[in-house]
Amino acid sequence: MNWDFRNTEELLRLCNENDMPISEVMIRREMQLGESRRKVILDRIDENMRIMSIAVDRPISEPVRSMGGLIGGEASKLSQLDESKAICGPVIHRAIINALAVAETNASMGVIVAAPTAGSAGVLPAVLMSLYECYDISIDALRSGVINAGAIGYIITRNGSVSGAEAGCQAEVGSASAMAASALVEIMGGTPEQCCDAASIALSNLLGLACDPVRGLVEVPCQTRNTMGAVGAYTAAELAMAGVGPHIPLDEMIQITYDVGRALPESLRETAKGGCAVAPSLCAECSREAAWQKARSLM
Repeated sequence: MNWDFRNTEELLRLCNENDMPISEVMIRREMQLGESRRKVILDRIDENMRIMSIAVDRPISEPVRSMGGLIGGEASKLSQLDESKAICGPVIHRAIINALAVAETNASMGVIVAAPTAGSAGVLPAVLMSLYECYDISIDALRSGVINAGAIGYIITRNGSVSGAEAGCQAEVGSASAMAASALVEIMGGTPEQCCDAASIALSNLLGLACDPVRGLVEVPCQTRNTMGAVGAYTAAELAMAGVGPHIPLDEMIQITYDVGRALPESLRETAKGGCAVAPSLCAECSREAAWQKARSLM
């Protein structure tokens, strides 16, 4: 049997014909096309999950400044907040902390899992680890979530874009949010159709998001946008599982996102020439930092 699929329609057909979740269809595709044994694939997933966990945990206990000096310590600071004062509740509070932490790990040259990119690497682990921390979720369920997310990321990459330089931050954090939303639904017992509905909602909610990194670094506003992608994934998953489905199928939403991304001006596609990247206060701060670094080099 051919387990390959090119879009959501073909993926759902395989799921329904074989009564399988998205993660199982994705595993069989990888086994067939990659000629790998199931254990090899699952071992790779476990290694990815190990890296995700370290990227979440280390900045909370050992804060470190980013290479550009714009971020560092945010996850630790938020983790010290009295949980009774956490406005968002335990699971969302943890998701926000986790997303901040992974973004800090990435910006300080730590090891992360690009899911689907380095700039959006905080979204999926933020969601998975917060779910694990706050609910009775098994490692097997988390593993299935990672594999499910990989299937959605593959479809987006094949039919759209996950590149901020090509299609804005909506292609990076938007795609990551869609992947995480779909993973959430499968972990919590939703159907493959609901997984795709959640992914479509997540993409539509971030449609048009610019990629405008300050100083061209994946630090500001990237770090906090990872938190938005994680929280958005929870929102999209809950809507989809309640039957509040999208009006636009995922395949169409992927094409729409790509078209909107290509329509964004160059200044809003990772060039640091527009949006937050040209905020006067940040530009002044960057100029002072550059002057200080130059002065230090002459000492």
